[in-house]
Amino acid sequence: MTELSHLENRAGDESLVILQSLLCILREKNLLNRADIEELCERVALRATQAERDPLPCCAEATRTAAGEMGRIGTYIGQRYGGKHRPRA
Repeated sequence: MTELSHLENRAGDESLVILQSLLCILREKNLLNRADIEELCERVALRATQAERDPLPCCAEATRTAAGEMGRIGTYIGQRYGGKHRPRA
């Protein structure tokens, strides 16, 4: 692994830790509820499926990875803090 790719991976890991911590804090303070987290998961997944038409383009592989990670975070937060699910349309 080159030095540059190592630094890029590290920056991604650091960003992920910040995101996870921020979402947990917002949930603990009831600034986000379970339905909000579920909506965020859905939006990230939608962005991953429509990566080629994304108005904020980024790597398609990164969007798929982000969708998987957001699902994992959403599941954890839902189990840890509970709350009502989003109403299904």
